[in-house]
Amino acid sequence: MIFLKTEEEIELLRQSNLLVGRTLGVVAEAIAPGVTTLQLDQLAEEFIRDHGAVPTFKGYPNHLGQPFPGSLCTSVNDVVVHGIPNGVPLEDGDIVSVDCGTLMNGFCGDSAYTFCVGEVAQEVVKLLKVTKESLYKGIEQAVHGRRLGDIGFAIQSHAEMNGYGVVREFVGHGIGREMHEEPAVPNYGSRGRGKQLKKGMCIAIEPMITLGNKEIGMDNDGWTVRTLDRKAAAHFEHTVAIGMDSADILSSFDYVEEVLRKKGY
Repeated sequence: MIFLKTEEEIELLRQSNLLVGRTLGVVAEAIAPGVTTLQLDQLAEEFIRDHGAVPTFKGYPNHLGQPFPGSLCTSVNDVVVHGIPNGVPLEDGDIVSVDCGTLMNGFCGDSAYTFCVGEVAQEVVKLLKVTKESLYKGIEQAVHGRRLGDIGFAIQSHAEMNGYGVVREFVGHGIGREMHEEPAVPNYGSRGRGKQLKKGMCIAIEPMITLGNKEIGMDNDGWTVRTLDRKAAAHFEHTVAIGMDSADILSSFDYVEEVLRKKGY
């Protein structure tokens, strides 16, 4: 069932999502060669809990019932999504997608940003740029009366026009009191197809785009999803509320991008 949110509920969702944005800003400050994703995870969990929320990812079960051990999903290089924080230091030239979720005042926040670590190859920098562009092209379609296929088509066409793969097996989702609600929000599709969007629907749009082909596989840990050709993957995510004329972006990259400007990115 799809739950339409009231204006009051959307404001509670915004609060949780803005905390996610602030948490990603804290992570952005810390990312550097030599830092581990486990250190980033510890920073994020402390920040989230200090601000009256809980990290929704920690303990979240996968399809086998295995609880996720971290507060962040930290997906490095060829890992598409659901990378488990670990003690391996990040290296110059890496990229790392950081996906963060919070639960505050009964509502969830969810957003992701892919970061460069030091000097990154230009072909990978372009992948990040196009993936982020595809997110906003999808958001442009997130208005009352359009359909889920319009969002997916906008994302898919922009990514594939640039020669990239669009992951099929993992998609965006509805969000509210639960982190994952209906509907599923694919990053591919046909214009005019799929469920109709209605004012008050809240969804997480999250393109997962690959430098090579779209084929993926899962590691034996039951969580880590990576490209089969071992080429880089990028992931950006916003939570939005469907509006009459435009989407209301409830999460924020402002905190991240202020830090990145200071770092010279």
